[in-house]
Amino acid sequence: MIENLQFVSIALEVVIAGLFFAAAIRGRPYLFGLALTFTIYVFYDLARQFAWDLPDAVLFGGFFVATVAALFSAIKIYRRA
Repeated sequence: MIENLQFVSIALEVVIAGLFFAAAIRGRPYLFGLALTFTIYVFYDLARQFAWDLPDAVLFGGFFVATVAALFSAIKIYRRA
């Protein structure tokens, strides 16, 4: 049951990334950061789910890039509000 929830969560992350990407290309470029963030989350979760043999530096580096991208988008959203 819990494994199924993990796959549902990953699928929802894919949808979220797609929605942010679609909004970004439709005139809201500040949302590219959130699209990138959720794309990296998908990769990270898949790597953990399927036990891909990746160096920790790749996973943690990607997670750091995702955090910086989300921060960038958050700042842009804040300035637009």
